[in-house]
Amino acid sequence: MNNIPVKIAIMGTGMVGRAHAAKLAALGHAVMVGTGDPAATLAREEQDAMGNPPFAQWLKERPKVKLGTFAQAAEHGELVYDALSGQAAVKVLSACREALAGKVLVDIANPLDFSKGMPPTLSVCNTDSLGEQLQRALPESKVVKTFNTMNAYLQVDPEQLAGGDHAIFVCGNDAGAKERVTGILRAWYGWKNIVDLGDITAARGTEMLLPVWLRLWGALGTPMFNFKVVK
Repeated sequence: MNNIPVKIAIMGTGMVGRAHAAKLAALGHAVMVGTGDPAATLAREEQDAMGNPPFAQWLKERPKVKLGTFAQAAEHGELVYDALSGQAAVKVLSACREALAGKVLVDIANPLDFSKGMPPTLSVCNTDSLGEQLQRALPESKVVKTFNTMNAYLQVDPEQLAGGDHAIFVCGNDAGAKERVTGILRAWYGWKNIVDLGDITAARGTEMLLPVWLRLWGALGTPMFNFKVVK
C-alpha cells in the first residue's frame, strides 16, 4: 500500500467509529465521520453507555477529523466504513446508495438486538447476515466484512494482544475489494494473520461468533481477547 492520503468516511460516532477515525487520521488520511444530525451529536453532554466522553469533546481533541451528515460523509469517502449499530446500518446506508456506488464498504457492524436487555441476541442469523443484507441493499457497492469479531481497541492495534498473534477474518463477493482491504489491514493496522473466508455469505459465521464473544467477555472479565486459528 502506498502512503497517499485517502478520503475516508466513517459512518457512526460510537466507540468503533471513533477508534478507526482516530487511527486513520493519525496516519494522515482525510477522515469525515458521518452522523444523522451533527448539531445534535455535538450538543450531547453525557457519556455513552461505555463511559466514553461526549463526541464533541472527543472531536475537539482530534482537529484533523471532520464531522458531517451521513450523506456528506458518503460523498466525501473514497473508502467507507460502516461503524453503525446493526439495526440502523441498512436503513442509513441505503439512503446513501448513490453516493456509495462503486466504493468499497468496510462493514464492521453486527446485528445485535438489545430489545430484551443483556446479553443481546442476533436480529439475523443462520440463513442470512447483516453483511448480506447490506450487499443486497447496495448492489453497486463492494461490501467487505471484517473487524467485527473483536473489540475496537484490538481492531485498530492488534499488537496490544499476544504481539498481534491472533486472527482477523475477511469476506466479500468482490476479489479486488477484498485484496484492497487485506492490504489495508496489513499496512495501516499491522494485522499479520488474515483469514479469507470467501464470499459475503461467510458473514453469517463471523456475526454468529458474537454470542460466544459476549460470553467470553463475561467469563474473562475483559474485552481484550481474540480468536487464533491454528491447523
